[in-house]
Amino acid sequence: MNGTVLYESGGAPSKDFLKEIYRNEKLAYPKFFKMDVLSQLTFITAELVLSENRNKPQTALVLSNKSSSVDTDRRHQESIATDDAFFPSPAVFVYTLPNIGMGEVAIRHQLQTENAFFVFEQFDAEFLHQYCESLRGQHSVSQVLCGWTEVHHDVCEAFVYLLSENGKIPHTLENLEKLYAQL
Repeated sequence: MNGTVLYESGGAPSKDFLKEIYRNEKLAYPKFFKMDVLSQLTFITAELVLSENRNKPQTALVLSNKSSSVDTDRRHQESIATDDAFFPSPAVFVYTLPNIGMGEVAIRHQLQTENAFFVFEQFDAEFLHQYCESLRGQHSVSQVLCGWTEVHHDVCEAFVYLLSENGKIPHTLENLEKLYAQL
């Protein structure tokens, strides 16, 4: 965060790693344990980024990734693939949309503004920059939680930032590209 590594997985599976962060941060949101990995990643990154900017209901959410919720979709498909192993889990099915994680963030922080989730072939700094600047120009939005939360084959990648008037790094296309490249 802001150039400082907060957590490293040490090779732990994503789900275990995210639960470890949840516990270390002493978060109190029991639904976390019912979420799929993408929703957990979205939730955890939002918690970390919003840690100093809580309770601002005029925060918009704009996230993106490449795979949508394909990992969770695969698990659900496996659970219904054969008659012998037909045990679909409602918990898995519920989390087959990438905007579920955003919804959990909105519930947790009582956000009632714009939210959008986009699927791109790769991180699209130009689109996110333009979209967030457009939102910031609206009087109903005070800040934007924006970025990329990708989960594919148990590999998580997150680049999430808070666009606000108090930001220390100018919100330019060049800065977004540079910061993302440092992942």
